[in-house]
Parts: sequence; structure tokens; C-alpha cells
Amino acid sequence: MCHPSLSHALATAHHLRDLALLRRVRDRIDREYVQPLDVEALARGVNMSAGHLSRQFKLAYGESPYTYLMTRRIERAMALLRRGDLSVTEVCFAVGCSSLGTFSSRFTELVGMPPSVYRDQEAHTTDGMPACVAKQVTRPVRNRQARVAEPQPA
Repeated sequence: MCHPSLSHALATAHHLRDLALLRRVRDRIDREYVQPLDVEALARGVNMSAGHLSRQFKLAYGESPYTYLMTRRIERAMALLRRGDLSVTEVCFAVGCSSLGTFSSRFTELVGMPPSVYRDQEAHTTDGMPACVAKQVTRPVRNRQARVAEPQPA
């Protein structure tokens, strides 16, 4: 039988190892968001099962690996759409999404408006703004869904 303090030390070491692996997964998503990533591939990269990775990632970061990946893609899409020189379809594929429908739905959930409306309304709004400030003021909503504005009667 293990001594209680040894058990605690082993559990702590295991937890810290898992956190380091989760950070590697998050960093990989940040770097490779354009690549076709799925939870199984991410889990294989850190020798975890997909289920364990998903559960632990959500505990550590408050969202699933897939949600985190889509948020990264939407953040990049917002920047590309603000530039105004690419179509929504071009932006969809440029950020690694393979389905325009899924991209548009997720964009609308996170940002509160469809990508085409965002492109028209937000083009060039961050011109002249330092990149670090633009990133903060344009960051999509995390861990909750944006409310889509209800049309107001005229």
C-alpha cells in the first residue's frame, strides 16, 4: 500500500504532466488551425485517448478542443473579412474550414452576425489601430453564444 503523501505526489505529477500535454495540444491548434485537425489526431500526438483529451481539455480551458479550434479559425476569419478583399468562401477555406455551412453557422454563433454581414459592416474598422488592440476589441465571444440581434420594427 502506498503512503498517502506518495499517492498525492504521484497524482500531482500526473496532473502536471497532463496540463503540459494539454498546453502542447492548445499550442498545436494555435499554430496549425488551418490544417485539417480532429480530436483523434490531436490525442494521438500526445498519446491520450480522444475521450480523455476532450474531457481534460474542457476542464483545463473551459471548452472542447474542437470549439477552441473553431474559435481560432473564426478569429482569423474576422481579421480576413475586415480586410474586405476576400469573399466569405475564400475566407472559409483560408482558415481551414471545409464546409461553408458549418463555417457560417459557427461564425454567426460566435460573432452574432453572419460572415457576409460582418464583412460589409466591419471592413476597415481597425485600420490604424495597433494589432494588439484590434485583437482585443474584435475577439469573438468564448464559452457562451453571442445573441443574434432581433430585427427591430421600422
